[in-house]
Order: sequence, then structure tokens, then C-alpha cells
Amino acid sequence: MASTPYFSSRSFAFLRDLATHNEREWFHKHRKRYERDLRAPSLAFITDFAPHLGKISPHFRADPRPSGGSMFRIHRDTRFSKDKSPYKTFTGLQFRHDRGKDAHCPGFYLHIEPGNSFAGVGIWRPDGTTLKAIRDTIVENPALWKKASGGKKFATTFSLQGDRLTRPPQGYDPDHPLIQDLKWKDFIGVCPLTQKSLTGKDFLAEFTHLCRAGTPWMSFLCKALDVPF
Repeated sequence: MASTPYFSSRSFAFLRDLATHNEREWFHKHRKRYERDLRAPSLAFITDFAPHLGKISPHFRADPRPSGGSMFRIHRDTRFSKDKSPYKTFTGLQFRHDRGKDAHCPGFYLHIEPGNSFAGVGIWRPDGTTLKAIRDTIVENPALWKKASGGKKFATTFSLQGDRLTRPPQGYDPDHPLIQDLKWKDFIGVCPLTQKSLTGKDFLAEFTHLCRAGTPWMSFLCKALDVPF
């Protein structure tokens, strides 16, 4: 465990500068800043979080590999985007379920971005089969859903965010008492984080606490998807 903070004001300064100079030439000139101020502390954080995550659930992974691990790459996929900026202006760390192969599976998440940092728990942009499984579980076991989404530990820590349908999803009763919940397209709980918190020496313990608060939610999603928690 680090005796000094993982992230610093330099981490945020680099991201602010990158947002202003989102160009390959600038990034290559400042690559050492990225590696020193953002990538190295992120990989150290992932390494140190691993044993804490294992105590929360043995089925989620903290993978400190520089490529293909828990840290998202800084390069943007611009193939299908009108925005051709080559780099992300944030750092994302995802600790996903060991049954998942990409970002669209249950996971714990840390988002580091000036003015928009947060801890997240849940699943983003699930495919149609996964989405149906979650909705069906809400319908079949409403008490469990209410306990997961409305329990004090979760509800006082996280707020549900993401995209949702404007109309009831096809195949579900428009008059169902939980129809507003069934409209969700993303099932994500978000807790905002300040720069002061992220750059504090106790952030590893704080993030671990947040992930523990999200366990009822994550357990529900795992049950819905028939994977172990």
C-alpha cells in the first residue's frame, strides 16, 4: 500500500493540458508526463487495490498490466466518431467480472477527470440479451431489486445514472409498478469524487469503502446474469 497519494495535482494538470492540446505531436512531446503522472500511479493503484477487491468478491479482477488490463488505454477509437480527437481527456480504471470480456459487463469503476471524477458500480451499455435478463429479474424478483437499488447503504452512496428509454421497453407491461426502472438502458450507480479526495493518502481505503457500499447492487446484477458474485 502506498504511503503517499497515488494521484496528485500533476495528474489533473496533465489531463487539463491534454484537453487543451489534444494532438499527437503534443502528446508525444509530453509522453513522459503521462507515464509519470497518470499511468504509473494508476497501475500502482490497481496493484494495491487487488487484495481489497478480492475480499469484496473473488470474481472481479484488478489487472495491473499496462496494456489489456484494468486501465483503459488513453487513445480514443475515432473510427465511428465525428470527433477525431486522438486522446481521451480522462483516465478510466475498470475492475470487471472475470466472466466479462469487455467494458460492457458488471464492474467496479474509477473515472479520473478534472471536474468530473467519480466511482461507479454496475454495467454500461449491456447488449440486448443482457439487458433483457436484468429487466426480467426486476420483474420476477421486485423485492430483491428494491433491496439492491433502494437499500440505505447503496442509495445514500450512489445515484443511478445512464441512458433510459422514453417509452416502456417492448414486451413489458406499461403499467408495471417498476416501469420507470425497466426503462433503464444502463444500470450504473455513480458517486462523485473531488480532486482533493483522489489526491489524498486515504483514497485507496475510501474507494474500497465505496465498492463495498455497491455490493448489493453488484450482487443483484450478477444474479440477473447468472454469474457468481
